[in-house]
Amino acid sequence: MLDLSRLRALHAVSVHGSVAGAAAALGYTPSAVSQQIAKLERETRTTLLERRGRGVALTEEARHLAATARELLAIVERAETTLEERRGQPSGLLTVAAFASAARGLLPGVLADLAARHPALDVRLTEVDPHLSVELVARGVTDLAVAHDWDIAPLPAPEGIEQAVIGDDHCDLVVPAGHPFTGRAVIRRADLGGERWVCQPPGRVCHDWLVRTLRTAGFEPDIAHVAEENHTIVALVAAGLGVAVVPRLGTGALPEGAVAVPLEPGPVRRLYALWRTGAARRPAITAAVGALQAHWTGRADGRTTAPEGPLPGDRPSVRGPGDAARQ
Repeated sequence: MLDLSRLRALHAVSVHGSVAGAAAALGYTPSAVSQQIAKLERETRTTLLERRGRGVALTEEARHLAATARELLAIVERAETTLEERRGQPSGLLTVAAFASAARGLLPGVLADLAARHPALDVRLTEVDPHLSVELVARGVTDLAVAHDWDIAPLPAPEGIEQAVIGDDHCDLVVPAGHPFTGRAVIRRADLGGERWVCQPPGRVCHDWLVRTLRTAGFEPDIAHVAEENHTIVALVAAGLGVAVVPRLGTGALPEGAVAVPLEPGPVRRLYALWRTGAARRPAITAAVGALQAHWTGRADGRTTAPEGPLPGDRPSVRGPGDAARQ
């Protein structure tokens, strides 16, 4: 009899491509994941992982076994969903993946609310790159994901995944105090030429939006400084080293020396909750999506957008990403 927890470990390695990635997703140590795989190799009398440089690769037998593990985990999920639905109360383990600014600016209140309202529900959060969210849900690695899209990068919606809108996150043009823009009522995109920019690395949607927007306006962007975190970007702006477009979510109050000015039209990214269709009727999913939407609506920045679409289980599908017009 194959052990389900060991199959889960193998499946996680196949999804994340490494023992370390699997360990982070499962909440284990890399050593614990390696031990699970080693025990599975002894049970099956089969080599499952091969050394490739500093990493590992799945053998052909391991890939077939991982595919079977995915099917078994889906069956277990359906059984757990049925039991939870019959109880009528959110319970059990709910894994949530969210991109950095959502994990910082939205999820703490949501998780605290769920813990207070549903003590039988054990919610576990993992911060992930936003482009990984859909795949993690589709492959059964996480139950629920908070993801976002922009007008230039619609969120993919593969078969078997449902989604609900959480809200729209508006972005500000942030400039150093004393910058000429601080005295302007409105800044147009045509006004942005000649500025030095602080931005996220190439490949990030914020970076791609900036480059495309400035080139459309007839300017080649002068990106002077590149940083991953929005807090770092804002700190560089506050030091007088450039200007930046920064989403409001997770950024918090601006430090002394940095000022937000109105950019029209301003970029907007739309936030979604995503889950597998097979788990749509799970009370934990419904509770979590409802909490995400309620906390977003209650945000105090004055420019949030009310969520659209029903909660999980209300109907077979919800409005898909990219359908609404962006500002």
